[in-house]
Formats: sequence, structure tokens, C-alpha cells
Amino acid sequence: MQQLPWLEPGDALPDPASAWGEHDPVPGLLAAGGALDVDTLVHAYGRCVFPWFSEDQPILWWSPDPRMVLQVAEFKLHRSLRKTLARFTQTAGCEVRIDHDFASVIAACSQSPRTGQSGTWIVPDMVQAYMAMHRAGHAHSVETWIDGQLAGGLYCVGLGRAVFGESMFTRRPDASKIALAALVCLCRRFQVKMIDCQQNTSHLASLGAREMSRSRFVAHVARAREQQGPQWHFEPVYWAELLSARPSGPT
Repeated sequence: MQQLPWLEPGDALPDPASAWGEHDPVPGLLAAGGALDVDTLVHAYGRCVFPWFSEDQPILWWSPDPRMVLQVAEFKLHRSLRKTLARFTQTAGCEVRIDHDFASVIAACSQSPRTGQSGTWIVPDMVQAYMAMHRAGHAHSVETWIDGQLAGGLYCVGLGRAVFGESMFTRRPDASKIALAALVCLCRRFQVKMIDCQQNTSHLASLGAREMSRSRFVAHVARAREQQGPQWHFEPVYWAELLSARPSGPT
């Protein structure tokens, strides 16, 4: 078993290919330590590495292989979600906003219970780090608003056309799914090919996400991060990117 590298603030991250593999204690773990400043995070995401740790742990850096990604052209718009979106887009007081209240979105994500988890990985240091990323223009929130209330949403990191999903929350039925569908529409509109989902879950798979080898994902991000990114603003006309397509599946 190879020794896990310990980083001091300012140290460069190791090559993602050196992350622990399937025969190591924790597959995908790359390094520990370092810092969560904006420069370090931008460098990390540009190399397909992300932080994920609990309050009683040091900063842990991950680069899993394979990587779960959602190719936006393959997003599964099930009939039930299509009906929800159609109703949402036609109802007064229902709208999607981007970056209107990033602080509330990440706070809500940090407080949302997760199946099989007693705590949250969005610890206070992470909240502060992504707030700084947001102020620097690298982190964005996609928000579902209903009657003037934040009903659900998600936040993500965007480097050019490389988009990395982070977390979502919901206070009303399907509100987080509406936000994800809006992000898919935005990505389609601006030629963003995929959204990183990091870890494989059955929920993401049901929406069309699938695994990709780390080497392919690294090659994709290396190209996409150098391309002109989307305009982080949502217009209702963007819904046509999904609602003009045929529904997927019976449910």
C-alpha cells in the first residue's frame, strides 16, 4: 500500500493517477492536508480533484476512478418530471434564478440529511471556501423559487465549460430536480457537454449519469476548462432545450 501524501498549504497536488486504487484501503483518496483557498481549489478542480472530509478529519482530496458524470445530452427526462416542469414553467411565481442567494443554497445543502450519514461533509470550512469561490466567479447556485421562497437548488463549480456538481437540497417536492433540469438546459444552451457528479448513486444513474474512466474525464476537463464558459444566468427560453425533446421512460 502506498503512503498517502501529506500536503502543506501551497503544496501542489499529486497526479490524480496516483490516487489510491481498488486494492487500497480507501479507493480514490489522493492526499491529505493543504488548504482550501481559491487558487488551490481552482487548481484542484482543473485536475479533476475535489475536497471531501468530515469535521473530525483533515482536508482530504479525492480523484475517484471511475468518475460518475452526466452527459447532458443523455439526461433522462421522465414523464413525471416533464409534467412537473411544464406545470412549473406555466405557473406564476415559479422561476429559476442563478446566483441570487448562493449563501442560502450552500447553507441548506450543509443542513440536508443524507441517507446513511449522521453528519455532513459540508463543514464550516467548506462553506467558507465555496463562498470565496463564488465571490471569485467559480462557484454558482441554481435555485428553484416558488412564490418568493427558495424551494430547492444546487451549487456547482464552473471552470470554462467544465462543470462540477457539488450538492443539492429540496424543501418542496421535486424542487432540486427542477434546479438540476435547469442546469442541464443551461449546459445544453452553451455547449457544456457534461456535469461531474463525482460519486455513483442510483438516483444519479436514474437520471442518465454513468461512469467514465478517470483518464477520459481528465482529458475532457483539460479541454473544457479552456473553452468559453456559459453565461450564468437563466432565461425561460432555455427550457426548450428539454421540453422540446421526447420524454424518457414511462415514469
